[in-house]
Amino acid sequence: MGRTLFDKIWDAHRVAETTGGAALIAIDRIFLHERTGAAALKSMAAAGRPVQDPARVFAVMDHIVDTRLGRGDQTLMPGGQAFITETREAALAAGITLFDVTDRDQGIVHVISPEQGIVLPGVTLVAPDSHTCTQGAFGALAWGIGSSEAEHAMATGVLRLARPGTMRVTFTGALPSGVTAKDMALALIARHGAGGGAGHVVEFAGEAVRCLDMEGRMTLCNMATEFAAMTGIIVPDAATFAYLAGRPYAPASFDAPYWSSLVSDPDARFDREIEIDASGLAPMVSWGTSPEQAIAIDARIPQGPPRVHEYIGLNAGQPIAGTPIDAAFIGSCTNSRLSDLRRAAALLKGKHIAPSIKKALVVPGSMAVKRAAEAEGLDQVFTAAGFEWRNSGCSLCFYAGGEGFEPGSRTISSTNRNFEGRQGPGIRTHIASPEVVAASALAGVIADPRKVLAS
Repeated sequence: MGRTLFDKIWDAHRVAETTGGAALIAIDRIFLHERTGAAALKSMAAAGRPVQDPARVFAVMDHIVDTRLGRGDQTLMPGGQAFITETREAALAAGITLFDVTDRDQGIVHVISPEQGIVLPGVTLVAPDSHTCTQGAFGALAWGIGSSEAEHAMATGVLRLARPGTMRVTFTGALPSGVTAKDMALALIARHGAGGGAGHVVEFAGEAVRCLDMEGRMTLCNMATEFAAMTGIIVPDAATFAYLAGRPYAPASFDAPYWSSLVSDPDARFDREIEIDASGLAPMVSWGTSPEQAIAIDARIPQGPPRVHEYIGLNAGQPIAGTPIDAAFIGSCTNSRLSDLRRAAALLKGKHIAPSIKKALVVPGSMAVKRAAEAEGLDQVFTAAGFEWRNSGCSLCFYAGGEGFEPGSRTISSTNRNFEGRQGPGIRTHIASPEVVAASALAGVIADPRKVLAS
C-alpha cells in the first residue's frame, strides 16, 4: 500500500516507538513568541537545561506588541512590556535567533517563517500557537504545542506524539471569480463542523488547491485548526520551490529528489475522504460565534443556539448581507499577506468607507509585507479610503487587554476566530475574506465583493 505525504514525513522523523502507541518524533524547527517564549526559556534555564541546538530555534515579538506606528517595548496591554523584555533577555541568553520589536524582519510568526525560508518541505516545525498549521502549506508537518512541550523539544530535539489519523479534503473544479481560499476553508468547516477534523492531519488536494498561490495555500492550512485538525498540509510543487528560492534560511540548492518525493502515492489510503466542488462556492461570512456558523453571503441566517443569536444580535431567517457594521479589520496570520492587501486595495481604490464605520484598520502580516505594500502604493490606497495603516502584529486579532475595538462593536474581519470576546469585550466578529471586508467597509453593511468587482 502506498503512503500519504504525512506518512512519509512521520516515518522520516520517527526516532523510537513508546508505550501506548505513541512515538518520539524528531523536531527540525521550533518557533517561540513573546507571549509564552520567556516562560519556556526561563524554566529551562532554571532547571539547568540548555537549548540543544540553538540554530534550530527562533523567537519573535508578535502577540503582545502594539501595531501603532512608532511602537517600542511599551504596550497598551497592562504588563505587556515585561513579556517583551523578558523574552528578549531569555532569547539572547539561550543564543537563539530573535526577530525583535524593531527588527526589519519582525512579523507574525506564521508569516515570517515562510518569508525567511525557515519552514521547508518535509520538515517538522512546532510553535506554541495553534495556527502553526499555516506552514503545512509548504509540505511541512507543522503544529501547535504548549509551553512545556516547547521546553521538551528545545532540550531534547524530540516530542512524544500519538500518531494522528489522516484525512484528505479534495476541492474539485475551479474557484469562481471573487471566491478565495478563505471561502474554501469556511465552506468546509460550515459543512462538516468545527470538530470535523479532530484527531487528523488534513491534506488539502484537488484542482482548486493546486491553482492557489502559496499565500492562498497558507490561508487554507491556517484554518485547519478551526476544523479541529492537528494540522493541514499540502503537497509541495514547483510553486512551493519557487517561493522558497533565495529566502535567507532556505538552502542554497534544494534537495530536489527528496522534495519531489513528498507526495501522497496514488494508492495511498486516507482514514477519511471529503470532496467539495469548488466551482459551486460563493464568498462566505460567519454569522455566529464559531467558524462553523458561516454561510454564503447571499444566504439567510439559519436557526442556531439561542445564546449565539443573543450574543451576535441576529435572528434566524435574516439575510446576512445588509447587516450594519461598525468596524472593519484586515490582518492576522490568515489574511495579512501582500496578495491579500492587493486584492482588498483593488476594491477600495478611488472609493471611501461609509460614514458609519467608526474604525477601519489594516495590519500587514510582517514588516516585509508592509514595505512591499508601501512600495506599490497600497498604503496610500487604504488611507485615502479611510483605513488606518499599522505595523505588523497579532494584537488586534485577539484581545489581550491592549488594542481593540469599541466594546459591543460589530466588526467585519479577515481573522480566523469569531468566538465571544475574541476581539474584545462584547465584540461581534464576522470573519470573511479581505474582499468581503473591503466591500463591507465601503457599504457600511456586510456586502458581496462580487458586486463591487462588477461595478
